[in-house]
Amino acid sequence: MIEEDRMEIFLGSMDSGNSEFLESLGREAREASVPIIRRQTQSALRVLLAALQPEKILEIGCAVGFSAILMCENCGARITTIENYEKRIGPARENFRKAGVEDRVELLFGDAAEILPKLMGTYDFIFMDAAKGQYIHFLPDVLRLLRPGGMLVSDNVLQGGDILESHFAVERRNRTIYKRMREYLYEITHRDDLATTILPVGDGLALTVKKG
Repeated sequence: MIEEDRMEIFLGSMDSGNSEFLESLGREAREASVPIIRRQTQSALRVLLAALQPEKILEIGCAVGFSAILMCENCGARITTIENYEKRIGPARENFRKAGVEDRVELLFGDAAEILPKLMGTYDFIFMDAAKGQYIHFLPDVLRLLRPGGMLVSDNVLQGGDILESHFAVERRNRTIYKRMREYLYEITHRDDLATTILPVGDGLALTVKKG
C-alpha cells in the first residue's frame, strides 16, 4: 500500500499547473483561509473541460472566483456562478476583472435554494461546490437545468472520510450533513436516468451524466 501523502506528492509533481494569475490567486486564498478546490480537483476539471468543451456552465459556490476562472481558462464557455456570502462578492468580481474574464462570467448573489428555481434554460456542465448539506436539496433544480448528455460534477462528497464511517462514529454536529450527503450519493448512483462514478480525488469528486 502506497502511503497517501507520498502518493499526493507524486501526483502533484505530475500536475501541469494553472496560469500565473490563478496560481497567485490560489496562494492568496489559502493564506486567507478561503476554501478553493484542491490541486487534484483542479487537474480533473481541466481534463473534463478539455474533453467536453461545454458552452454553458453553472457553478454553485463561487467564493473568490478561483474555480470559475479555472474553468474560463480551460474552455470557451460562459459561466453563471452563485455565491451567498456577501463579503466574497466584491473580491470575486475584482478577480474576474483582473483575469480578463468578467465578460464571460455572470455572478449571482444570494441563496442557491432561492436562485436555482428561477433559472431557465439548460447548461452543459454544472459544478457543485457549496454547502455539502444542501446538495440533496439543490438536486431537483440542478437536474432540471442540466441538459441531456450534460455532466454534473459534485465536489467534497467524501467529507474528509466521514462518509465511510457509521452514523455513530461521526461527531454529533456533523451528523445532519453526513446523513444528507449519504442520501445525495445514493440518489445520484441509483437513478435510472443518471450515470455516476465517485472518484477519490481531492475530498471526493462525483461525476454524473444525465442520460439522453
